[in-house]
Amino acid sequence: MSLILNIDTALETASISLARDGRIIEQSTNDKQKDHASWLHPAVDELFQKTNMQLQQLEAVAVSNGPGSYTGLRVGLSAAKGYCFALGIPLICVGTLEIIADSVLEKATDLICPMIDARRMEVFTAVYDKNMTVRMVPHAMILDTSSYSQLLDSHSILFCGNGSKKLQNIIQNPHAVFTADSSFSVSLARLSQKQLLENKFADLAYCEPLYIKEFYSPARKD
Repeated sequence: MSLILNIDTALETASISLARDGRIIEQSTNDKQKDHASWLHPAVDELFQKTNMQLQQLEAVAVSNGPGSYTGLRVGLSAAKGYCFALGIPLICVGTLEIIADSVLEKATDLICPMIDARRMEVFTAVYDKNMTVRMVPHAMILDTSSYSQLLDSHSILFCGNGSKKLQNIIQNPHAVFTADSSFSVSLARLSQKQLLENKFADLAYCEPLYIKEFYSPARKD
């Protein structure tokens, strides 16, 4: 029986969970994005206290590895790496867009398009089919009224994630379907278990978050 600690600090709401064989046995969330870093480690300690388990029982640590908040991604990955190094267990990295798509899989009839808000009219996005096969790799996109028009000509697309609201406000197409966010923690637990069984582990020394775009900070004027 496998026990995995799942960490997701990529978006506004952070979550951690302990999952046995892909099923969550205990979880915790934090809705204050600025507090993810200070919340994470105490929340993990509390999680193990509630379940009467020990860190040494973990078989792996999984993390939502982007795209998403630059700071949030670094917080999650650095914590996950720390646990893995200390315990000598493998690290599992799961794409945030894949997690979002998986969370609405049962609602989809054709294609799934997760979207993460990247400010203004830009989103991080990808497209998957019902088998979770990548049809469009993760990338940044500036939305307009013609976005996805070619795909929508021949496919129904289920749009999801916090960036999909932007598209919903500017397009009207009978093949475009929108849904509210579902439980990402359940999907992360399911996907991390799948990667564990397939021995798909990240390189602890060299793996980095999937930022898609480089971090930009305005130059400070003296």
